Amino acid sequence: MVNITRRSLLQASGLAAVGLASPLSAPAFLRNAQAQSGPVKLGCLFSSSGTMANLEGRLNYVVKMAADEINAKGGVNGRTIDVLVSDPASDWPLYAQSAKQMLQQEKVSALFGCWTSVSRKTVLPVVEQENGLLYYPLHFEGDENSKNVVYVNSPPASSVLPAVDYLMGEEGVSAKRFFMLGSDYVWPRTINKQLKGYFKSKGIKESAWKEEYVPFGFSNFQTLVNQIRAFADEGGGQPVVILTVVGNSIPDFMREFANQGILATDIPVLGLDMVEADLEGLDTAKLVGHLNCWAYLQNAKGPANEAFLKNWAAYVKAKNVPFSGTVSIDPMVSAYDSVHLWAMAAAKAGSFDVPEVSKAFAGLTFDCPSGYKISMTGENNYVARGVFIGSVNDKQGFDILWQSKDTPKPVPFSPYG
Repeated sequence: MVNITRRSLLQASGLAAVGLASPLSAPAFLRNAQAQSGPVKLGCLFSSSGTMANLEGRLNYVVKMAADEINAKGGVNGRTIDVLVSDPASDWPLYAQSAKQMLQQEKVSALFGCWTSVSRKTVLPVVEQENGLLYYPLHFEGDENSKNVVYVNSPPASSVLPAVDYLMGEEGVSAKRFFMLGSDYVWPRTINKQLKGYFKSKGIKESAWKEEYVPFGFSNFQTLVNQIRAFADEGGGQPVVILTVVGNSIPDFMREFANQGILATDIPVLGLDMVEADLEGLDTAKLVGHLNCWAYLQNAKGPANEAFLKNWAAYVKAKNVPFSGTVSIDPMVSAYDSVHLWAMAAAKAGSFDVPEVSKAFAGLTFDCPSGYKISMTGENNYVARGVFIGSVNDKQGFDILWQSKDTPKPVPFSPYG
């Protein structure tokens, strides 16, 4: 497993800061692409340092675990898989630099990576110019459909809107007012733009919502939680928080919410990017009842999830992985699914060339650890997933409140934006 670090990228470019258009030569330790008879290379674009490291870092290992599973069965098209790992260091331009390095110098057959939409947006022109293929494992704002990106997780119509509908309904809390708090970049702003359009379509007045944004890595939420209190005190119906902060800001916000004694029965929080890993180290007895929505929750029932959790725990122990073997999150599973979907497409195509692999997407299905059979069509590069709404429990996890009956057809572009 080759590691491409932030330092090596900066040294290779000779720059103190790296931009998208900066030239990049290969670091000395990198070798030319393997001959056609050697291993086929896959590249990871997940940060092991910076504000996203606690979340993204796990995905490097689960990609390698999936590759090991495939290699144990003989590989793909007679070749084993070699996984290259980079560290973009939660620095958005470095995702593009790592992608360019892997595509141009290492000749990877596919990339697996990015968490935030801004990191994906920096990589997008690179994979399009180089005719590469990026598997993106996060649910996101939609409004994008590139032939060079496989959108493995759910757009808002399949995830965010069902969760908001749940909160607004009698089964939820009959929510009437919405405080939208996000990190200041494209995903939260676009999600909230779509939500405001959706609220208007439901006849909800603009006075019933408020939105605020904070920088990446923001940690002091005392003033903002006070603003949420004041918003709730204005009356007008049940208030909820729709939280789209990311990275370390999630546990920092939830900790402040709990410290101020606000319970989910008072003001529920719907954390759209909140996963089980964000609850590690928190006293979740004070957070019981707050919500999230994803295409996978660790408490999903069924043999596929039981096998995945067992295999992950064993892999963590065998490989000395620096993350918990007892915690699994949606983007890990989505990254795992991605490698298997790519391998199935390459085997079906009998080729690793991106155009041929892309032609093989139609009709692919995979038994996801979520318990759903996920699938692709020839219509676009979106994967049809199931949807869960989870509720924080006192064991640093999420109980399943609701899940979709099937895998809804992905809707790439929102009618509410």
